[in-house]
Amino acid sequence: MRFRHRAAAGFATLLLPLAGLVGLASPAQAATSATATYTKSSDWGTGFGGQWTVKNTGTTSISSWTVEWDFPSGTSVTSAWDADVTSLGTHWTAKNKSYNGTIAPGASVSFGFNGAGSGSPSNCLINGASCDGGTTVPGDSAPSAPGTPTASGITDTSVKLSWAAATDDNGVKNYDVLRDGKVVSTVTTTSYTDTGLTAGTDYSYTVQARDTANQTGPVSGAVAVHTTGGTTTPPTTGSKVKLGYFTEWGIYGRNYQVKNLVTSGSAAKITHINYAFGNVTNGQCAIGDAYADYQKTFTADQSVSGVADTWDQPLAGNFNQLRELKAKYPNIKILWSFGGWTWSGGFAQAAANPTAFADSCYNLVKDSRWADVFDGIDIDWEYPNACGLSCDTSGSAAFKNVMAALRAKFGSSALVTAATTADGSAGGKIDATDYAGASQYVNWYNVMSYDFFGAWAGTGPTAPHSPLTSYTGIPTAGFDTADAMAKFKAQGVPASKLLIGIGFYGRGWTGVTQDAPGGTATGPAAGTYEQGIEDYKVLKTSCPATGTIAGTAYAHCGSNWWSYDTPSTIAGKMSWAKAQGLGGAFFWEFSGDTSDGELVSAINSGMS
Repeated sequence: MRFRHRAAAGFATLLLPLAGLVGLASPAQAATSATATYTKSSDWGTGFGGQWTVKNTGTTSISSWTVEWDFPSGTSVTSAWDADVTSLGTHWTAKNKSYNGTIAPGASVSFGFNGAGSGSPSNCLINGASCDGGTTVPGDSAPSAPGTPTASGITDTSVKLSWAAATDDNGVKNYDVLRDGKVVSTVTTTSYTDTGLTAGTDYSYTVQARDTANQTGPVSGAVAVHTTGGTTTPPTTGSKVKLGYFTEWGIYGRNYQVKNLVTSGSAAKITHINYAFGNVTNGQCAIGDAYADYQKTFTADQSVSGVADTWDQPLAGNFNQLRELKAKYPNIKILWSFGGWTWSGGFAQAAANPTAFADSCYNLVKDSRWADVFDGIDIDWEYPNACGLSCDTSGSAAFKNVMAALRAKFGSSALVTAATTADGSAGGKIDATDYAGASQYVNWYNVMSYDFFGAWAGTGPTAPHSPLTSYTGIPTAGFDTADAMAKFKAQGVPASKLLIGIGFYGRGWTGVTQDAPGGTATGPAAGTYEQGIEDYKVLKTSCPATGTIAGTAYAHCGSNWWSYDTPSTIAGKMSWAKAQGLGGAFFWEFSGDTSDGELVSAINSGMS
């Protein structure tokens, strides 16, 4: 996190069904070898999240794609992202965006949507051909969706799945079992035992049937499985983390108090708060701002309790206000975050003696004056064995050693977390340190999936600072959320220990003439507190979003160009995060939201 700022951009474009159907693919398109796979990523009773993945299984590039399917009456698409979705009756068509139509051989692209109703897709076509890569057999219907699997016999490394059989007019041949959207086995029975899993890890399973003509039907509903064991347990059984950063300096110029969490309605919609920041200096954890932290007295109208502080009370400041907040909302857990952009230079000395550092942090967090306020510690090191405001050369094992020492000191019941880079580029910051080795000691990582691009590149090109996925023309490959999460998981970090990051601000340029990303600029756009950055609550009216790219909103107003998250793009990101099995979401930071907390509400709704 930046010290004094941090924020992001967004993801799902609202596309209401249109009363028109894009025509079927041309014969040339139909000859292209491709598959389309559907996954039901989430279900909240009155609606659901869905995702289609289009894969080029041929030997030449695909220049465009169209996916078609039927929904039963009463089931519909209500919003979509990364595809233009239209309908004619119960028949639905999705066409690629300008930035994701080309698919190289062996590559794939995905688009998602939110839906209403309870039905599953059928009669799928990709560019006019069968979605499973075969041909559609005239007069032979595809099989129905199997029943949602049930899980039993869950161990550290295995789970048994069982499901109700699908039906087909000519008979079911076999079933594909999908783990996290990928086929792991094909079986002829209605049960399967998946082995070789990782302890203490979240998985999602679905099943699809294949008939005697090798036509595949729609996938079943998903069942979530959490294997036993592991060093740490999920943060809250059966729920996702919804965490916001509260900055100690926000009570000054921004006039954002802890009480605003109550009046905005945000306190009722979150699970955790990171209080930012404590300092890291001389190899120790230290107070960041003593006056804001525990000395400032608040008036009755500024106080969570409605009672004014007195000059001689044992604890005042933000710490006392957080104590009053916890009394009002006992479910909220609070962590003290140390470091940040400005104070990360102190971690090099801390890493030289992790045990002494952990002892100092424990003694400060557990100080008798405020020990009841904090439920754990968060480490925001920007960046271990890489460069941020300063460069660190502590080695790839330093971060793991620090987190191991903190876990040993704080014990198994405390929360120990860390903010991490989202640099998914080859040889980038994720590759520079052993995040997988350290993950056994943490409850979760706050992956800072924002600030990929900004007006520090004063002449551009303009680019969304928080792209969910890559797109044609992205300035740096790997600088997007999907690539970062994939790299963490490939390294060995469990998906359930990764939180997606949302920024409550935008980043922008001035001197821009074109609407679309990739334009030139003359410098950073003006901001209230800093050039090139502005709160969402300001931008939503001063420069409303005019388009989306890679799951991110952008706006061109006058000569300024901004990118930022909106409630609808956040809904898309939350749906994607749940489909990936991530542990939840976090955001930087509360004061960028509207007075009624509309971005927090979007995270809460999307992650519930």
